[in-house]
Amino acid sequence: MIALIDYDAGNIKSVEKAFQSLGKEVVLTRDPEVLKRADHVVLPGVGSFGDAMENLNRYHLVPVIHEIVEKGTPFLGICLGLQILFERSEESPGVAGLGLLKGEILRIPDKEGLKIPHMGWNSIHLQNEGRLFKGIPQESYVYFVHSYYLKAEEEKIVKATTEYSTHIHASVEKGNLFACQFHPEKSSDLGLAILKNFAEIGEED
Repeated sequence: MIALIDYDAGNIKSVEKAFQSLGKEVVLTRDPEVLKRADHVVLPGVGSFGDAMENLNRYHLVPVIHEIVEKGTPFLGICLGLQILFERSEESPGVAGLGLLKGEILRIPDKEGLKIPHMGWNSIHLQNEGRLFKGIPQESYVYFVHSYYLKAEEEKIVKATTEYSTHIHASVEKGNLFACQFHPEKSSDLGLAILKNFAEIGEED
Protein backbone atom coordinates (compact mmCIF):
# COMPACT_ATOMS: atom_id res chain seq x y z
CA MET A 1 0.00 0.00 0.00
CA ILE A 2 1.21 3.49 -0.91
CA ALA A 3 0.17 6.27 1.48
CA LEU A 4 -0.03 9.88 0.28
CA ILE A 5 0.29 12.35 3.13
CA ASP A 6 -2.79 14.58 3.07
CA TYR A 7 -1.81 17.86 4.74
CA ASP A 8 -3.78 20.40 2.69
CA ALA A 9 -0.88 21.20 0.37
CA GLY A 10 -2.60 20.62 -2.94
CA ASN A 11 -1.95 18.51 -6.02
CA ILE A 12 -2.58 15.26 -4.22
CA LYS A 13 -5.32 13.92 -6.53
CA SER A 14 -3.13 13.85 -9.63
CA VAL A 15 -0.48 11.88 -7.69
CA GLU A 16 -3.17 9.46 -6.50
CA LYS A 17 -4.46 8.96 -10.06
CA ALA A 18 -0.93 8.36 -11.37
CA PHE A 19 -0.29 5.53 -8.90
CA GLN A 20 -3.77 4.09 -9.51
CA SER A 21 -3.05 4.01 -13.25
CA LEU A 22 -0.04 1.82 -12.39
CA GLY A 23 -2.38 -0.58 -10.59
CA LYS A 24 -1.16 0.36 -7.11
CA GLU A 25 -3.26 0.50 -3.96
CA VAL A 26 -3.18 4.13 -2.77
CA VAL A 27 -4.62 5.80 0.30
CA LEU A 28 -4.83 9.53 1.07
CA THR A 29 -4.38 9.96 4.80
CA ARG A 30 -2.99 11.98 7.67
CA ASP A 31 -3.66 9.16 10.15
CA PRO A 32 -0.30 8.37 11.81
CA GLU A 33 -1.10 4.67 12.22
CA VAL A 34 -2.04 4.23 8.55
CA LEU A 35 1.08 6.13 7.47
CA LYS A 36 3.31 3.95 9.66
CA ARG A 37 1.79 0.76 8.22
CA ALA A 38 2.28 1.81 4.58
CA ASP A 39 4.81 0.03 2.36
CA HIS A 40 5.69 3.34 0.64
CA VAL A 41 4.93 6.94 1.66
CA VAL A 42 4.69 10.01 -0.61
CA LEU A 43 4.82 13.66 0.48
CA PRO A 44 3.42 15.76 -2.39
CA GLY A 45 2.93 19.51 -2.24
CA VAL A 46 2.51 22.82 -4.01
CA GLY A 47 2.49 26.22 -2.36
CA SER A 48 4.83 27.87 0.11
CA PHE A 49 7.46 26.30 2.35
CA GLY A 50 6.13 28.09 5.45
CA ASP A 51 2.52 27.05 4.88
CA ALA A 52 3.53 23.43 4.30
CA MET A 53 5.51 23.25 7.54
CA GLU A 54 2.69 24.98 9.42
CA ASN A 55 0.23 22.34 8.17
CA LEU A 56 2.54 19.43 8.99
CA ASN A 57 3.00 20.81 12.51
CA ARG A 58 -0.74 21.45 12.91
CA TYR A 59 -1.54 17.85 12.05
CA HIS A 60 1.36 16.59 14.26
CA LEU A 61 2.93 14.87 11.26
CA VAL A 62 6.55 15.99 11.69
CA PRO A 63 7.50 13.28 14.24
CA VAL A 64 5.49 10.73 12.24
CA ILE A 65 7.50 11.50 9.08
CA HIS A 66 10.78 11.22 11.00
CA GLU A 67 9.69 7.85 12.40
CA ILE A 68 8.69 6.52 8.95
CA VAL A 69 12.02 7.57 7.42
CA GLU A 70 14.06 6.18 10.34
CA LYS A 71 12.19 2.87 10.03
CA GLY A 72 13.44 2.55 6.44
CA THR A 73 10.12 2.85 4.59
CA PRO A 74 10.69 4.14 1.02
CA PHE A 75 9.68 7.83 1.16
CA LEU A 76 9.22 10.18 -1.82
CA GLY A 77 8.92 13.98 -1.70
CA ILE A 78 7.48 15.71 -4.79
CA CYS A 79 7.97 19.42 -5.67
CA LEU A 80 7.37 21.31 -2.40
CA GLY A 81 7.63 17.87 -0.76
CA LEU A 82 11.31 17.82 -1.84
CA GLN A 83 11.98 21.29 -0.47
CA ILE A 84 10.61 20.70 3.03
CA LEU A 85 12.82 17.62 3.47
CA PHE A 86 15.69 20.09 3.81
CA GLU A 87 16.63 22.52 6.56
CA ARG A 88 15.45 25.94 5.39
CA SER A 89 14.19 28.03 2.49
CA GLU A 90 14.67 31.63 1.41
CA GLU A 91 10.92 31.64 0.77
CA SER A 92 10.10 31.44 4.49
CA PRO A 93 12.97 32.86 6.60
CA GLY A 94 13.07 31.51 10.14
CA VAL A 95 10.90 28.46 9.35
CA ALA A 96 12.64 25.14 10.01
CA GLY A 97 12.13 22.40 7.44
CA LEU A 98 12.06 18.70 8.29
CA GLY A 99 15.87 18.66 8.26
CA LEU A 100 16.05 15.08 6.99
CA LEU A 101 18.60 16.14 4.37
CA LYS A 102 21.25 18.85 4.40
CA GLY A 103 20.95 21.79 2.06
CA GLU A 104 18.97 24.93 1.40
CA ILE A 105 16.19 26.12 -0.87
CA LEU A 106 17.02 29.30 -2.80
CA ARG A 107 15.01 31.57 -5.09
CA ILE A 108 15.68 31.03 -8.78
CA PRO A 109 17.71 34.11 -9.82
CA ASP A 110 16.13 36.58 -12.23
CA LYS A 111 17.56 36.30 -15.73
CA GLU A 112 16.58 38.19 -18.86
CA GLY A 113 14.27 36.18 -21.09
CA LEU A 114 13.34 33.65 -18.39
CA LYS A 115 10.08 33.68 -16.48
CA ILE A 116 9.74 32.84 -12.81
CA PRO A 117 8.11 30.62 -11.74
CA HIS A 118 9.93 28.12 -13.90
CA MET A 119 6.95 26.39 -15.50
CA GLY A 120 7.18 23.78 -18.20
CA TRP A 121 9.27 20.96 -19.63
CA ASN A 122 13.00 20.79 -19.00
CA SER A 123 15.56 18.08 -19.63
CA ILE A 124 17.27 16.43 -16.67
CA HIS A 125 20.87 15.29 -16.51
CA LEU A 126 21.12 11.99 -14.64
CA GLN A 127 24.07 11.20 -12.37
CA ASN A 128 25.08 8.99 -9.43
CA GLU A 129 22.82 6.08 -10.50
CA GLY A 130 19.50 7.06 -8.94
CA ARG A 131 17.10 4.15 -8.47
CA LEU A 132 14.14 6.33 -9.51
CA PHE A 133 15.71 6.66 -12.95
CA LYS A 134 16.26 2.99 -13.77
CA GLY A 135 15.58 2.64 -17.50
CA ILE A 136 15.07 6.40 -17.95
CA PRO A 137 17.10 7.89 -20.85
CA GLN A 138 19.65 10.62 -20.16
CA GLU A 139 18.37 14.19 -20.84
CA SER A 140 14.71 13.12 -20.66
CA TYR A 141 12.14 15.90 -20.34
CA VAL A 142 10.02 16.29 -17.21
CA TYR A 143 7.53 18.92 -16.03
CA PHE A 144 8.50 21.63 -13.52
CA VAL A 145 6.52 24.33 -11.67
CA HIS A 146 8.62 26.20 -9.08
CA SER A 147 10.17 29.53 -8.09
CA TYR A 148 12.63 28.09 -5.58
CA TYR A 149 15.25 25.40 -6.09
CA LEU A 150 17.39 23.01 -4.10
CA LYS A 151 21.09 23.35 -3.47
CA ALA A 152 21.97 20.14 -1.62
CA GLU A 153 25.00 20.04 0.62
CA GLU A 154 26.03 16.50 -0.39
CA GLU A 155 26.73 16.22 -4.12
CA LYS A 156 26.56 12.42 -4.03
CA ILE A 157 22.85 12.39 -3.08
CA VAL A 158 22.00 14.41 -6.21
CA LYS A 159 20.65 12.03 -8.89
CA ALA A 160 19.34 14.54 -11.47
CA THR A 161 20.04 18.17 -12.29
CA THR A 162 18.58 20.73 -14.66
CA GLU A 163 19.54 24.20 -15.86
CA TYR A 164 17.13 27.12 -15.63
CA SER A 165 18.77 30.46 -14.86
CA THR A 166 21.04 28.45 -12.54
CA HIS A 167 22.18 24.89 -11.77
CA ILE A 168 19.27 23.12 -10.06
CA HIS A 169 19.38 19.89 -8.08
CA ALA A 170 16.24 18.29 -9.52
CA SER A 171 16.23 14.94 -7.70
CA VAL A 172 17.94 13.43 -4.68
CA GLU A 173 18.22 10.01 -3.08
CA LYS A 174 19.72 9.02 0.26
CA GLY A 175 19.00 5.57 1.64
CA ASN A 176 15.22 5.14 1.64
CA LEU A 177 14.62 8.87 1.04
CA PHE A 178 13.82 10.04 -2.52
CA ALA A 179 12.67 13.39 -3.86
CA CYS A 180 11.94 15.19 -7.15
CA GLN A 181 11.58 18.92 -7.72
CA PHE A 182 9.67 18.18 -10.92
CA HIS A 183 6.20 16.59 -11.07
CA PRO A 184 6.45 12.96 -12.21
CA GLU A 185 2.64 12.73 -12.13
CA LYS A 186 2.51 15.47 -14.79
CA SER A 187 5.45 14.15 -16.82
CA SER A 188 3.60 11.77 -19.14
CA ASP A 189 4.71 8.13 -19.56
CA LEU A 190 8.23 8.93 -18.42
CA GLY A 191 6.94 10.30 -15.12
CA LEU A 192 4.82 7.18 -14.62
CA ALA A 193 7.95 5.08 -15.16
CA ILE A 194 9.70 7.07 -12.40
CA LEU A 195 6.75 6.52 -10.02
CA LYS A 196 6.72 2.81 -10.95
CA ASN A 197 10.42 2.58 -10.07
CA PHE A 198 9.66 4.14 -6.69
CA ALA A 199 6.71 1.81 -6.05
CA GLU A 200 8.93 -1.21 -6.76
CA ILE A 201 11.72 -0.17 -4.38
CA GLY A 202 11.90 -2.69 -1.58
CA GLU A 203 9.98 -5.32 -3.54
CA GLU A 204 13.21 -6.66 -5.00
CA ASP A 205 14.72 -7.32 -1.55
